[in-house]
Amino acid sequence: MTEYLDTPQGRRIAYNQTRGRGPGVVFLGGFMSDMGGTKAVHLHEWAQRSDCSFLRLDYSGHGESGGAFEDGCIGDWAEDAFQAITQLTEGPQVLVGSSMGGWISLLMCRRMPERVAGLVTIAAAPDFTEDSMWTGFSDAQRVEIMEKGAIKIPSDYDDPYTITRRLIEDGRDHLVLRDPLDLSFPVRFLQGTADADVDKSVALRLLDHVTGVDIRLTLVKGADHRFSDRNCLTLIERSVEKVLARAETAR
Repeated sequence: MTEYLDTPQGRRIAYNQTRGRGPGVVFLGGFMSDMGGTKAVHLHEWAQRSDCSFLRLDYSGHGESGGAFEDGCIGDWAEDAFQAITQLTEGPQVLVGSSMGGWISLLMCRRMPERVAGLVTIAAAPDFTEDSMWTGFSDAQRVEIMEKGAIKIPSDYDDPYTITRRLIEDGRDHLVLRDPLDLSFPVRFLQGTADADVDKSVALRLLDHVTGVDIRLTLVKGADHRFSDRNCLTLIERSVEKVLARAETAR
């Protein structure tokens, strides 16, 4: 059942939650994705079977939440996640971040490490507005976005994406691969080798960048960015279970 959270920033965030034992699990979705996606729903069903607290949400401008997608940026969506975690959950949580949600989850690790019991990312896309979008734009596209405030780029999933100047400029204020990032809890990075949106080199760069005592990267040969076939969903589920078990042992 969808519920709504009104944030101090004036945004209305849709979420779906199951109460159970802790540490809980929070699923953070991707760019233009929503909490009705295959991975989010699969993990929610797993949580219900496992009597595990679980939260999934739509960032503002996504899914059932209020606002327009074009008005949002990384900072807004990270704040949405922060408000949902702090207001709707108790105690440390295992964060599961998919694509852009991987970036958002890393921002949460930096902002409130005391509330993070563990981390699982799926095709994490940290700093993608700078390292993928801006770097990949032609000179003409860069001029257009700076002068007109937005451009449209093709998407393999739906209608073209509207990329705003605000999204690019705000992204630079939230980069995580430029400064030290210590993850002092169990971490599992999952990445497909056939991902056309986030190259496996991003996962390797992330692995090299972060520090911690229990960090592992799993590459799945042939898996694409959706990472949603039966084998991938099982791997996500098992990874969350392992992180939860290690987090509970460390308590």
